[in-house]
Amino acid sequence: MTYRRYSVSKRDKQPLLDFILSALCQCGCTILHHSSAGEAPLRITFEAPDGERMGIIAYVFLANSKVTRNRPANEHRFQVKYGRNDGQLHTVWQDPFELYTTLFFGINPDRGVFVGADPCLHNPTRFFISIEFKEHHVEKIQQKGWTWWERERRSGRGLDEPIEVLVGGSPENFLNFVRFERAAKGLDQGHRALLADKTAEVTTYIESQRIAHRARQVSAEVTHELSEEFQLSHGEIMDLIQSAPRLKMAVRGWVAETHLHRQLVALPEIRECQRIEVDGKPDFTLRFLDGRPITLECKNVLRKLRTDGIPRLDFQRTRSSKADPCSRYYRPEEFDIVAACLHPCTEQWEFAFALARELDLHPRCEGRLSNNVCINGRWSRDPLAVLARVVGH
Repeated sequence: MTYRRYSVSKRDKQPLLDFILSALCQCGCTILHHSSAGEAPLRITFEAPDGERMGIIAYVFLANSKVTRNRPANEHRFQVKYGRNDGQLHTVWQDPFELYTTLFFGINPDRGVFVGADPCLHNPTRFFISIEFKEHHVEKIQQKGWTWWERERRSGRGLDEPIEVLVGGSPENFLNFVRFERAAKGLDQGHRALLADKTAEVTTYIESQRIAHRARQVSAEVTHELSEEFQLSHGEIMDLIQSAPRLKMAVRGWVAETHLHRQLVALPEIRECQRIEVDGKPDFTLRFLDGRPITLECKNVLRKLRTDGIPRLDFQRTRSSKADPCSRYYRPEEFDIVAACLHPCTEQWEFAFALARELDLHPRCEGRLSNNVCINGRWSRDPLAVLARVVGH
């Protein structure tokens, strides 16, 4: 195992290790091995009730509601830190062979809850940062056993950082948390939230079944629901997985692009439509009628709608340059059209289109597009109408 290990206080971390081991046993798991509480991150292997052997690498921290000056009275938090605050970036390790699932979370042993953050979104991380949530989140976890919510963040320079979906659970849902993070690895936040909703549904179903045939029942339903949700045949799903190197890391992103490609190539006015599989480039290039190449960027909306029912798009890159925090935000000239995939909200593979040059500019980063995008009246479900405006028809 090649991940970096940190020496930590065994006395301080032992309650967190005890919580995890107890939670796994409560879920019907058999512990096979665990590392010492004096070493971080924790490494634990176990056998699930269905016989599957699993492992976790747990970047785990104490969560509490200790009163802090100049902070809200109803705030809970966990501080991400191992050792001293050295100002350096630290890698949150992911197993390249996917035998171990990485967890990045806080535990409040007194309240009997855990709160998980996205390990990919926090890789790399600094020591230390603080991840906050509210008392009503803790109460909802205790009432429902599993929930999720959005956390909006601001950088030290006053700029919006990507919206983050946190999940929370009680001990009897810890195995579901492990399976959730295994499936959610690399997902955008809209589909992370959608998966969290589906995990809640699966949890309710599993609790009503006997453990003896839980694995067979869930496996059959997942196969059926996956094909139905993607609106692709089993064979098409397998071909897609085989042809897309990044698919396992971002499966729903690729499925969105597949449905978008289908929609575009079916239009006789579109002469060419090709994917661009290069990081930092738009997702598609196409020709409308006999015009110049037109570039298009595809993004998934967030799961949670605005209060008025309008979908939202957190339109920014996950990472920015340390020298230029505004590099997180897109420039209008990087692509001609933005296609917003509405699947995280509607659970249908449908799209809205807008011209990049007509989106709002960022209020603090000159020449950059705002990250707070609403899929409102300036967006169209008709790609031809938007393409015609690109070429001036």
